[in-house]
Amino acid sequence: MKENQTKMCTSPLSAWFLREKKETEILMRCIPSTVVSLFVVSVICMNLLANKTLLQNNWIAVDGGILISWLSFMCMDIITKYFGPKASNKIALLAASINVLTCLIFYIVSIIPSNADDYTALDSILGGTWFILLGSTIAFLASAVINNFLNWAIGRAFQKNPDGKLAYAARTYISTFIGQFMDNLIFATIVFVGFAPIFWDGFHWTVRQCIACALTGAVAELIMEIIFSPFGYRVVRKWKEHNVGREYLDYMNRGKEL
Repeated sequence: MKENQTKMCTSPLSAWFLREKKETEILMRCIPSTVVSLFVVSVICMNLLANKTLLQNNWIAVDGGILISWLSFMCMDIITKYFGPKASNKIALLAASINVLTCLIFYIVSIIPSNADDYTALDSILGGTWFILLGSTIAFLASAVINNFLNWAIGRAFQKNPDGKLAYAARTYISTFIGQFMDNLIFATIVFVGFAPIFWDGFHWTVRQCIACALTGAVAELIMEIIFSPFGYRVVRKWKEHNVGREYLDYMNRGKEL
């Protein structure tokens, strides 16, 4: 019996799980809470704001998530630059999980009966729509992986000065534009082409509107990234100067050497 238990504990799957668990625990201890908090809040706000269409005509449609999504990508770019794409993917998964939990709490609050005069309007905001949550979660996770690994890959191209301003600008601008485009396109296609015509009395976006929205959103969010990227660059420099997260970085380096 003990031999079987030992074999189970030392199986490749069990070893991988324990390694990932330890790696995640170390990351959570090391990564600065301010960036993680901003990241999580921006993901939650992005999901709530996506319920409202700000602009729609024959050529383009834009939802409210465009106002805050740039912050999510800037946080991912900072984390990817300093801790690597795997760490950024884990924080993105954490943010998505907290967002789902928050939406569940909002939904429970929205279905609790109330005699307040304004409860109906509040319920429509808190309750949200299940397929918007589904679409935003899928789109966010897919675009996060694309953004993080593209950011990392571009950074590796700058062998001579990987920590310079040009390298940081190139990796953040390109990855943000492509990541944001995919995020907007996947979300709009799932929600406004796939589900909205069925559940919203025929309201929908055309494929052309989805592409225009994705492109417009990517450009707008790239502009915000350009404006605030100097701040992100300074954050990374400060982290390096103060040896932030050294335990996690050393742990990952030891793993590569094995």
